[in-house]
Amino acid sequence: MLNLQLAKKYAVAMFELAQEENKLVEYGEQLAEISTLFKTQPELKAFMSNPQIQPSAKKELLNKVFGSDIEKSVHNFMLLLIDKRRIALIEEIVGEYEALSNEVRNIVVAHVTTAVAMEKPQEKALTAKLEAITGKHIQLKTHIDKSIIGGVVVKMGDKLIDGSVTSKIKSLGKQLMAN
Repeated sequence: MLNLQLAKKYAVAMFELAQEENKLVEYGEQLAEISTLFKTQPELKAFMSNPQIQPSAKKELLNKVFGSDIEKSVHNFMLLLIDKRRIALIEEIVGEYEALSNEVRNIVVAHVTTAVAMEKPQEKALTAKLEAITGKHIQLKTHIDKSIIGGVVVKMGDKLIDGSVTSKIKSLGKQLMAN
């Protein structure tokens, strides 16, 4: 709980800076790239999170990995996280930053689960339908789960639309058992 509160505070600080500098999207993309690197390279995360390793060694590694590929403000933010020993929270911070950024840009993330990958026209049609329903811009994040057999499951925030074949079968089973 404390970590989530800390992550939110750091995310808000970075978000406000990004708004001031009018670089909300750019900073968000760079932070997401860093977060992805931490997720895909567990040894990097372990090194950066290790309290026994000196901050200077962590900063040196940060400079070697990112160099001038990231904006100065993002770089300084990462250095601050190292100094404050909060670098282990980078994934949570980025998640909070994205939520703040999406809210201000009127974007809703829709997690869409299907049994097989959707074609581009299907994704566009679903996006258009969800945008019409919500009145907001939709950003699809697709997932494949063969266990739903067919159909689609959409999760947007706390809303769930379950149009999967599996849920329909379960519902039919309950109706049959009730009779």
